[in-house]
Amino acid sequence: MTEKTLPSVTIEIIPSFHDADPMNVVWHGNYSRYFERAREALFRAFEYGYAEMAASGYLYPIVNLEIKYRRPAKVETPILVTATLKEFENRVVVDYTLKDKATGTRLTTGRTVQLPVLAETGEAQLVAPKILFDKLGVTYPW
Repeated sequence: MTEKTLPSVTIEIIPSFHDADPMNVVWHGNYSRYFERAREALFRAFEYGYAEMAASGYLYPIVNLEIKYRRPAKVETPILVTATLKEFENRVVVDYTLKDKATGTRLTTGRTVQLPVLAETGEAQLVAPKILFDKLGVTYPW
């Protein structure tokens, strides 16, 4: 599977008053929530949302989060949040871009890294489970 065929989704979010800091811009801690909403949509796009993950016996905790703040998002200004799957074979890496919907200006970028963990034992897996490959329509290499 090439990078061009990896799934990507874009959702729209309109930041609310309660998302803002006293300067009327989105508080920095809320960007991870926006990433989460886009990541949920991304996994639902290939039918491996949280319910399907739990049913498959695997968890995918985030072990690393990176955020690069370029320009502030503002209250009641629609933003587009794109989540793109970048890696999945051994760990799940998702890249994010937040843009101002009206202007297309890039506001924030980020990345999360998740490890597959066997739910029953809590043990991290060195290779992503076959179910993830199946959901992505990729032949399991082992």
